Amino acid sequence: MKFYNCMLLLSLVLCVSAQNWFTDAGAFIRDAYRGAEDMWRAYSDMREANYKNADKYFHARGNYDAAQRGPGGKWAAEVISDAREGWQGGISGRGAEDTLQDQEANAWGRSGGDPNRYRPEGLPTKY
Repeated sequence: MKFYNCMLLLSLVLCVSAQNWFTDAGAFIRDAYRGAEDMWRAYSDMREANYKNADKYFHARGNYDAAQRGPGGKWAAEVISDAREGWQGGISGRGAEDTLQDQEANAWGRSGGDPNRYRPEGLPTKY
């Protein structure tokens, strides 16, 4: 009987001190969704701006904004960036060097680096 009481008490202590995985999973999904929205916003802004040599800035900005959402946003940014660069490198024919530079900007933004490092001179302040 003592054994069962000890196990029950230990289980209660562990359950109370453990993080709520259900809440954490919900937060991850929410952050991933919002991170994907951030990536889409950066892509839309890039298309709207249509500014020469600005693509690295928008790559870094989208990844930065998404990663600021938390682990889910950072994950979404990485998945979206890798998928886009896989398509770009394989289908569009822009080349390995451009893909490598894009991935560098993606990683810079995801790691919390200032996207303005890649901002071209003269890009409107709207972006």
